Amino acid sequence: MVGVSKETYACQYCGTEADMTLEGFEGVEDVIKREKKLTCKTCGQGVSWTEREDIKAVHVAMEAEKNAYQTYSKAAKKTKNPKGKDMFQKLSEFEMNHYQRLKELLKSLQEKGEWILYGGTSFKKGTAPLKVERAKDQEQLTDMDALRMAIREEKKAQAYYRSMAELTKDPRGKDMYKRLAGEEALHEKILNDQYYSLHNTGVWSWGD
Repeated sequence: MVGVSKETYACQYCGTEADMTLEGFEGVEDVIKREKKLTCKTCGQGVSWTEREDIKAVHVAMEAEKNAYQTYSKAAKKTKNPKGKDMFQKLSEFEMNHYQRLKELLKSLQEKGEWILYGGTSFKKGTAPLKVERAKDQEQLTDMDALRMAIREEKKAQAYYRSMAELTKDPRGKDMYKRLAGEEALHEKILNDQYYSLHNTGVWSWGD
């Protein structure tokens, strides 16, 4: 997320900070252990995860979802394949819905200190034409590059949401993050299916 100010998690005892952005998430894992008690690996002291960290985590997630929306929107415009366009467009809409739900959550946490209920988001089936020509070699390479990048980012998002589900204390927060992680896992599966279809047959399978 180039140009986005970074949120950090800091140990209140020794001041060690970890970058909370998705790109630096490994840094967070280096500082805190996800057990019954959080422990700073630098000083060994038990540290707390507070409402302030909950709000920071939501900010990070919102930026990531907005970035994902923009990435999928650009990919939908760039690919020449109708099935690819449809799939990337559906994913962009899905990520924007995540962003909107997180925005509602942020407002609720800031104004009321309360988590919202998240019932999940349904993924729409592909609606692109069934008969599509085999992708040209260069076009196929470009689409596969986009798919590889998207798969990598979906993996990061899953790891982030799973860890936030462990860190937050509120049952509704845990449930929301687990649902979000599950939905990002679905995205990864969809992207993987398209990647292998393009790699093995040169044809998009979305909508089949």
